Amino acid sequence: MYAQPPNPAQSANGAPAAGPAPEREPAFDPAFRAGLAALFAWRRDVRHFLTDPLPPGVVEALVAQAVQAPSVGLSQPWRFVRVSDPARRAAVRANFARCNAQALAAQPQERAGLYARLKLAGLDQAPEQIAVFVEPDPATGHGLGRATMPETVAYSGVMAIHTLWLAAAAQGIGLGWVSILDPAEVTAALEVPAHWRLVGYLCIGYPAAPADTPELERAGWEHRRPLADCLLQR
Repeated sequence: MYAQPPNPAQSANGAPAAGPAPEREPAFDPAFRAGLAALFAWRRDVRHFLTDPLPPGVVEALVAQAVQAPSVGLSQPWRFVRVSDPARRAAVRANFARCNAQALAAQPQERAGLYARLKLAGLDQAPEQIAVFVEPDPATGHGLGRATMPETVAYSGVMAIHTLWLAAAAQGIGLGWVSILDPAEVTAALEVPAHWRLVGYLCIGYPAAPADTPELERAGWEHRRPLADCLLQR
């Protein structure tokens, strides 16, 4: 997977150098980089899941990788709530149904039909559901880096979700990010502290049909923009 660089703890003649050996950072080889590029290309926002359960311990392992994400001031503000209770899941499903109906009613006439045909959540099939919140003003990190940009706390939660997303995709596990929800209702349904901020509600499971193209692009909702539209020079 990766090639080890020369050991700086050894002298030029190969003998051990004086002093403690520093930690060695792996040098990732071309094969690893190619696999990583494929992982990026095949990571999808999954809406169609198999109902097969994930093996024991997989969710915990994915969250353990997610919390290795960067966070502003090392604040680690993320809070993961694994939702298994059927009544709580039903409350989230009803929340989504109401919000989705409102979103459909707000669509312009020429796009309403297409919107109605989109599948925008895997709440009925995904075997695992996780709500990701952030503590808006965590004591951890002592406020470093967020005095002028407090929104970086939520951004840290997003980074944790993306890390979890890639870790799941590397195991052939899909993730769908549900955002068509009333955050206050989710907070109440899950009985978490009222001041926590909902960042995303995640459906997790094996995808029914893996794809290297976004579902919304396949459905004709939107298309990828070229890099030239996103990269500016100053």
